[in-house]
Amino acid sequence: MRALAALRAAAVPAALLAAIVFAAVSAWKLYNGLQERRFVVALLQNHDVKPANDAGPAALFARGYYLLIRDLIDEGQGYAQPLSEKGDVGAAAAFYYDLGNARLRRAIAHVEASKIDAAIPEVRLAKEAYRTALTADPELWDARYNLDVAMRLVRDFPELERDEEEAKGKPKKLWTDLPGLPRGLP
Repeated sequence: MRALAALRAAAVPAALLAAIVFAAVSAWKLYNGLQERRFVVALLQNHDVKPANDAGPAALFARGYYLLIRDLIDEGQGYAQPLSEKGDVGAAAAFYYDLGNARLRRAIAHVEASKIDAAIPEVRLAKEAYRTALTADPELWDARYNLDVAMRLVRDFPELERDEEEAKGKPKKLWTDLPGLPRGLP
């Protein structure tokens, strides 16, 4: 009987302590969520703010996307790896998809300006971003479709190892890697 009374007496303070710890953890998570939301709202209002070092996936995605839509692709790509390391597979796949779209938009702008040599590396980087997005989320059909479009723009040929003598003796390419867009006269 005494043991039961002692157990009841200890259970009330233990339950109270557990409730206090739970409330403190919940308050901390709520505070972090509000801070992340304020950061995203600031980016939406065109304020160029940088995320904290311990920022969550939503803040990293928002900052990277902010840079991508302003054609600061190389700076935005720097957020891809930290976003992948956070463990949010959906956000990482969406970011790599957006990164591929930004690269493909830049490549198409180069093609329209007849800068074919500048477009080829952009298309290859876009294909790499789409492949990474599909690795993270194989069901991302938009990335699959855009990868197909990018693969039609620039073909992937296996690189053959050649000696330097062969490379020096080889004549200059008369055609680009972009099908249907010849450079020079036939």
